[in-house]
Amino acid sequence: MYFAGFTALLFSGVVTVAAQSQPYFDIYQGPTEQESIINDPSTELDYTLSGGQPYPNPYMSDRLGTTGPLLIQSTNLIEQLAHFVRERVPERTVHAKGAGAHGWFEVTTPVAANYSMAKVFSTVGKRTPVTARFSTIAGNLGNPDTVRDLRGLGFKLRTEDGILDWPFLNHPVFWLRDPVKFPHFIHSQKRNPQTNLLDHNNFWDYLSANNESIYQVMRTMSDLGTPYGFRHMNGFSGNTFRAVKEDGSWVYIKTSAYTDQGIMNNTNDEAIVQAGQNSDFGVQDLFEAIEAGNYPSWTIYWQTMTPQEAENFKYNVFDLTKEWLITDVPLQEIGRITLVQNPSNHFTEVEQIGFDPANMPYGLEPSEDPTLQARLFAYADAQRYRTGINSKQLPINCPLNPVATFLRDGAMSFNNQGKRPNFWSQQDMMQLAPRPYNDDNHTIWTGGAVKYLSTPTEQDFELPRIFWNGLSEQDQNNLIYNVVWHLGQASDMDIRIKQCRIFQHVNETLGQAIANGVNVTL
Repeated sequence: MYFAGFTALLFSGVVTVAAQSQPYFDIYQGPTEQESIINDPSTELDYTLSGGQPYPNPYMSDRLGTTGPLLIQSTNLIEQLAHFVRERVPERTVHAKGAGAHGWFEVTTPVAANYSMAKVFSTVGKRTPVTARFSTIAGNLGNPDTVRDLRGLGFKLRTEDGILDWPFLNHPVFWLRDPVKFPHFIHSQKRNPQTNLLDHNNFWDYLSANNESIYQVMRTMSDLGTPYGFRHMNGFSGNTFRAVKEDGSWVYIKTSAYTDQGIMNNTNDEAIVQAGQNSDFGVQDLFEAIEAGNYPSWTIYWQTMTPQEAENFKYNVFDLTKEWLITDVPLQEIGRITLVQNPSNHFTEVEQIGFDPANMPYGLEPSEDPTLQARLFAYADAQRYRTGINSKQLPINCPLNPVATFLRDGAMSFNNQGKRPNFWSQQDMMQLAPRPYNDDNHTIWTGGAVKYLSTPTEQDFELPRIFWNGLSEQDQNNLIYNVVWHLGQASDMDIRIKQCRIFQHVNETLGQAIANGVNVTL
């Protein structure tokens, strides 16, 4: 290595520091050395302490004689114990249990380039490196990954103009459209603060009091709520974004990822058995498929609307409880994601990865979707809490293009941008990329600031009825069975009655069947 060779010359007297044109110490020499051996087998390395000092045996401690007390000078013991109790970063409050892999996004059509100036879409055949993470949502890190729950599909694209994060769910809608309800909803799905047990009363208490959730309730209580692993499910942005061209013209978009492996789900009983037999089935299935060369892929689509079409659309395009049915807004293929490489270290590449919908290059912009606006803050802030203020410096989160900011210091800043000024200095002025388009007229406000909470309406039952009527008889029966199994564990009869009435409002047969199953009279 350069530094080792130069040090030998320096101390031999052949050269002096004054004669050296380069800095005599490079603070990145150490990290570079560690990186160079990261994949070397243990058989080629000697055991050391964390400071690099050779040590004779990892099991050895310093003590007085062979029977006396241990000594505080026993660095090998102390640093192993101290590190052991600090190995975990806080688990994600949501999306805790997950698996991941690496691959690429490939542009397969010119569709996206027709709507967006983002370079990632510029040429058919262009590939961009991707890391994907798949997860359950409500459960803890150690929970089975086959339980009834939503699933997350996060894709991190490392484009030439920075990171593009696609944090998707396996449903095109969500439980709510008022973002301040989110902590309340998640708390209702988590463990009871007294018993520390999952609480079916709490679960259905929230849902029965927030009718706009009924479409997501029905999708989750169908067999779509228990996917067969992570490879056989679709992903959806849910939120509405904008795609912008060089001239500033734009359309609303929703992005979706359709599995090329085909949809496969477990029944309720199959999911329970699978959870008991292998709580890591989804993690194992993904890893082993890639290891065997059976590379999973997802075809990526956009749905688009002009501003005028959005104004005339039957639903508010910013309502996360409403789906853009493909019969109303057709799918347009833009590309394909293929995963071909398993992580070499799960913690480094899967647990430390963080997604942020605010990560978008020029050519993609957020909309006024209120849940998206909340996510633009909350996602990045969750990573600041979990992995620190400098989490974007972690290798798995780091952009491939140069980063030049005025963000400095903080815990674990291992790329503090050298001697460049930490403010916009006139002495060493940082250059500014040209503003690619004028977005002054993207949004025109017509009202003042108000305190607002949406109200459920009859419109909230239209998509649930379409969904119910589109299910096969077997799938309808499975949905009824699944709800009865789950709602029947809620001991509060008032909650049962309220929820059954919501199902009854969707469809009389559905409501009566569930009511009969949970011993409720409507």
